[in-house]
Amino acid sequence: MENQETAVERGLRKERIGIVASNKMDKTITVTVDRKVKHPIYGKFVHKTKKFHAHDENNDCGIGDKVRIMETRPQSKSKCWRLIEIIERAK
Repeated sequence: MENQETAVERGLRKERIGIVASNKMDKTITVTVDRKVKHPIYGKFVHKTKKFHAHDENNDCGIGDKVRIMETRPQSKSKCWRLIEIIERAK
C-alpha cells in the first residue's frame, strides 16, 4: 500500500533491471540493461543494450550484480537513476 501512495505523490517513475558493468566511480555504478525487440520488417528478435549511470550511495554493488534502478532527478550530467536494491550478487 505504501508504494502506491508514493507513486501517486511523485508520479510514475521508470524502473529497470540490469547487470552492473562498472563500479569504478565513487558512489556511481554503470548498469547495462538488455531487452529484446522484434525487427519491424523481418520479425526476428534483436538484442538491444543500453547503459545507465546510477547513484549507489554506499558503494555496495560489485561487477556482475543484478540490480533494480529507478529514475530520479539529475544527480550530474549523465546520472539520473538511483539504485533501489541488489537482486542477486555476482558469484
